[in-house]
Amino acid sequence: MSGELSPLLQRVGEIARAAGEAILEIYRSDFDVTQKADRSPVTDADLAAQDVIAAGLAQLEPRLPVVSEEARTAAWSERATWSRYWLVDPLDGTREFVKRNGEFTVNIALIEEHRSVLGVVLAPVSGELYVARRGEGAWMQMRPEGAWQRMSTRSLAQPPRVAGSRSHGGGGVALLEALLGSEYSTHPLGSSLKFCVIARGDADVYLRRGPTSEWDTAAAQCVLEEAGGEVLDLRGESLRYNRGDSLLNPEFIAIGDRRIDWRARLLAHVD
Repeated sequence: MSGELSPLLQRVGEIARAAGEAILEIYRSDFDVTQKADRSPVTDADLAAQDVIAAGLAQLEPRLPVVSEEARTAAWSERATWSRYWLVDPLDGTREFVKRNGEFTVNIALIEEHRSVLGVVLAPVSGELYVARRGEGAWMQMRPEGAWQRMSTRSLAQPPRVAGSRSHGGGGVALLEALLGSEYSTHPLGSSLKFCVIARGDADVYLRRGPTSEWDTAAAQCVLEEAGGEVLDLRGESLRYNRGDSLLNPEFIAIGDRRIDWRARLLAHVD
């Protein structure tokens, strides 16, 4: 990686790529799909990536806790005492994995005092790797060993381009029209890649109405923030982590152009 990036960020990027290789080995085979208790799908690839990431992070800081979608989560009574921990989604977008459309990611974030301060997002099929750390900016590598490109968000385009969920419907049309007007285009995309297209200046907004978990957003939030954007709940406050017993996020909007007073726009249109 570039000399501007810290050794820690370099190493976490390497862990994500190793997890991506484990995922692709299964992606190229005939794999089984089972359901978890919440009826969401899980595959051997989710579990293989979990094993790779857990082992890699344990080598970095053996005593630092890890919260992951594919591992048992510590009780709130324990998590409430944490000021620093890893937050991981080994395979974000399992539905996209099952559809074999390539729009799934590996997400690894470092949380400090309720904020995402390091984020790594890998798209295993395309090889795109997005990395960021507080104060180091956001960077994209298109393929392993490729050149690193610094990323930045763009000014709100006219008409704006909205990144939308590939598998979770198109809720929020009324609010999007209130915030942006009716003349916007849409770009359906899976997993945390929606944040990344905003971070690299290829889209402007991603509105999520409905549930997501903290591991779905933390890594990409850091990438987007370091590229110049924000992730806000619908009261206009920055998304925070480890807030309580539940690991569900509030509904939120990810934006690229933070020169706009999004908080004022949200408060004017959200009950």
